Amino acid sequence: MRIVISEPSSGKSYQLELSKDKESNIVGKKIGDSLDGNLIGAAGYSLEFTGGSDASGFPMREEVAGTARKSVLTSDGVGFHAPSKGQRKRKPFRGNTYSSEIMQINMVVKTAGSTPLEQLFPKTATDKKEKK
Repeated sequence: MRIVISEPSSGKSYQLELSKDKESNIVGKKIGDSLDGNLIGAAGYSLEFTGGSDASGFPMREEVAGTARKSVLTSDGVGFHAPSKGQRKRKPFRGNTYSSEIMQINMVVKTAGSTPLEQLFPKTATDKKEKK
């Protein structure tokens, strides 16, 4: 699983890969739940789940219960933005509960720890895109 942690105070985000043995701490949680940062290597931080997507790229939606992929008639919000007023469309979404099928987890910092995230999750040279 890939975890993307957003820090609203700086406007930056940090990515990390979560090992299989730590995935059990996340499976079963729902969008909006809190997580202690110690479980993923961010000591002193309190994080909140804000969404994610599965291996096929389908986004999680807070209104869809469970872990399954379901087609929902939607008018606006996550995963669909109506080009004209009143337009609705049936789109597939993942449920609001995290499972082992979720590939990306989005989180936001609720309370910061003493060590900056930039030091905990440094960006490497391979993270940067080459400029042409």
